[in-house]
Amino acid sequence: MKEVIDVVEEAFREKALGRVQMPSKVYLFFDGVGDLRVMPCYIAGLGVSSVKIVNSHPNNRVKGFPTVMAVILLIDPETGFPKAIMSGTWITGLRTGAAGAIAAKYLARKDSRIVAFIGAGAQARMQLMGLLEVMPGLSEARVFDIRSDAGKSFLDFAEGICPGGFSMEVADSARSAVMDADIVVTTTPSRKPIVMSDWIGGGVHFNCMGADAPGKQELDPEILRRASKIVVDDLEQAIHGGEVNVPIRSGILSKEDIYGELGEIIAGFKKGRESHDELTVFASTGLAIQDAVTANLAYRKALERGLGVYLDLV
Repeated sequence: MKEVIDVVEEAFREKALGRVQMPSKVYLFFDGVGDLRVMPCYIAGLGVSSVKIVNSHPNNRVKGFPTVMAVILLIDPETGFPKAIMSGTWITGLRTGAAGAIAAKYLARKDSRIVAFIGAGAQARMQLMGLLEVMPGLSEARVFDIRSDAGKSFLDFAEGICPGGFSMEVADSARSAVMDADIVVTTTPSRKPIVMSDWIGGGVHFNCMGADAPGKQELDPEILRRASKIVVDDLEQAIHGGEVNVPIRSGILSKEDIYGELGEIIAGFKKGRESHDELTVFASTGLAIQDAVTANLAYRKALERGLGVYLDLV
């Protein structure tokens, strides 16, 4: 995770500096059961290009499949040659966890102690892994999921990676999970608010990772209205599919209410958290550049270790 955080932060910086090509995601919607996205990009300064195909099917658990599955094609920008085809499922999880960690690094209070997770699936685990790398003061995690077994499974995972003395609890409601939390992480496919404004005090940071397609939302829009800074990974993607998409379409928020992109803060163009009492929100949609640098990291490590199968495709 530490390696992925480093390369993803670099990718965000390259985006802010205007050195990437990244068309908006292309979506296919499958009759209400899920969707498919195609995500190409080119990071000129790093010499990295990739295309990812990824799905999101919330009901896959009962069918024995992961909710999210992905395939990544890594391209040589000099020739267009396909350097590698690899599974993108683990890469997608890691790079999303890294984005949440980077957002917390710049936007959460440095003395943050309690983190609350709304949703206890695979991405909640990635978010925890990332936060442990950048927030050394964390000492308590609470989790709420509508499936009690998912919450218990999350705690089993957390016990294996959290330091000694770390307190963990499965909450009986979303409200009890987030009360007095310093960081709130949402990782659900919800299309209606789960976390309400009157549960939240000042100084909280939100990592909103679940709302990554049109119509999805996890927060009471009043939280967004209260926020000192709403930060997104990509402005256009966020408007159409991030946590802000529904409030903007309904007129509760406007594009001008978005403070900026995470890369702008990393590059020093805008400031991150400036006071203890600021309420901050990071709305993630997931960027192709995150996939590209993480896939390139995996590719380099595979070559170093002599892993992989060579195929004659061209």
